[in-house]
Amino acid sequence: MRRLGELEAEIMDRFWRWNRPATVREVVDDINRTRPVAYTTVMTVANILHTKGWLSRDGKEGRAWLYEPVRTREEYSAALMEDALGASEDRPTALVHFVEQMKPDEVAALRRALRAAGRRPKQ
Repeated sequence: MRRLGELEAEIMDRFWRWNRPATVREVVDDINRTRPVAYTTVMTVANILHTKGWLSRDGKEGRAWLYEPVRTREEYSAALMEDALGASEDRPTALVHFVEQMKPDEVAALRRALRAAGRRPKQ
């Protein structure tokens, strides 16, 4: 999986934080609070994110599409971690190095996640 580009990530961040469908206009207005960006630029990137499967485009508000994320921020992060592990020829050693860098509360969360994953049926 390819990492999101800078504007893609900025757009997705808004959808993930808002946790609701939104129009390109809403995204543009929010980004413009901190820096200028053209409506057409955000519209183009939203269409690209839709084509890539990151945003769905189901309803309309007037003539404008309502977009919402297909995957969560956490699913995106997990896919990035999977890709990073895939770059290693020795995944177990890479995992050890990763875990050694974690804080104790993160290690505890990892243990809980492993226990929960072990209880789920295989797909």
